[in-house]
Amino acid sequence: MNITIVGAGNVGTQISTHCAEKGHKVTVYSSKPDRIRKKLTVINDVDEVIHQGEIDKATKSEVVAFEKAELIFVCVPATLMKEVASKIEPFAKKGMKICITPGTGGGECAFRKCIDKGAIVFGLQRVPSVARLVEYGSTVRAVGYRSELFVAAIPICETDKCCEIIEGIVGIKTTPLPNYLNITLTPSNPILHTSRLKNLYGGWHEGIVYDSVPLFYEEWNDESSELLLKCDDEVQEICRKLDGFDLSYVKSLRIHYESMNAEAMTQKISSIIGFKGLTSPAIKVERGYIPDFNSRYFTADFSYGLTILIQIAEFVDFDAPYMKDTLNWYYNIVGRRNEYQFSDYGINNFNDFMKFYGQ
Repeated sequence: MNITIVGAGNVGTQISTHCAEKGHKVTVYSSKPDRIRKKLTVINDVDEVIHQGEIDKATKSEVVAFEKAELIFVCVPATLMKEVASKIEPFAKKGMKICITPGTGGGECAFRKCIDKGAIVFGLQRVPSVARLVEYGSTVRAVGYRSELFVAAIPICETDKCCEIIEGIVGIKTTPLPNYLNITLTPSNPILHTSRLKNLYGGWHEGIVYDSVPLFYEEWNDESSELLLKCDDEVQEICRKLDGFDLSYVKSLRIHYESMNAEAMTQKISSIIGFKGLTSPAIKVERGYIPDFNSRYFTADFSYGLTILIQIAEFVDFDAPYMKDTLNWYYNIVGRRNEYQFSDYGINNFNDFMKFYGQ
């Protein structure tokens, strides 16, 4: 296939390598195409090469990237999804496949005009593994490849075909989800990151400077776990209220992490190998460190993660107090930014919501 990868970051480099390794004609769409090498490599945690492939080209031209693309992987933060969708939409056509990796963050709505033109939009519930760039445009380290991936498409009838594509490229068993809401409601970063950030920086205000930067996962504590579990329970309640959909694959994080209480959750998260060494989002200032509110942990997971979950809660008349309190804490510090709004995509009420996700 002619495959275009949008984004040359962690996931984009990993997916590009897999596609090229399988013999597809790969174009990487990036703002810095001159820095992307022909040969891309995925290594493991002991620096062994585990995947390698040669791409066809890297470009910053929309025409070159999208005009002949049969499959497009969108591997950018949720904050950029609307912008990317507007660049792809002029080239969208019947049968074109657009894969959002991972599929959370409202991308399915951002690509609504592409869907209207006959394109198939699908998403991965979670990324294939933890991936971190070693060298931009060349090498990425991937740790902990999943044993199974889950995919949903809009329209739903295309899901099985999309699963076959992903399984063929990544080489991991890929299971179809009943509908795209099983991705939209996945209780991952939108509550994982936001719960932790509120715990870390809950008392911060202008003038406070920290002496050091805590490790985001390895120094995870029970207070973070307690808030995470309360938010996770609220997501499960939203699922129960959306009884018109099969949401059996929106697994509670209690099940995902095999941790039924705060203490077990803390032990689990703080010991995950792929999370080792990752620091909290912070900026160095004269006397120490302050929170980096421009980090994706903030800009994506509050404005395009938690916001989406809360709006869905409102569609089903559920209060979600813990998630709202977490979001309001963020608003009180940084104010509202470019928040995701379902209404921007013609979804103004519960009926609109049901119609879009039921197609």
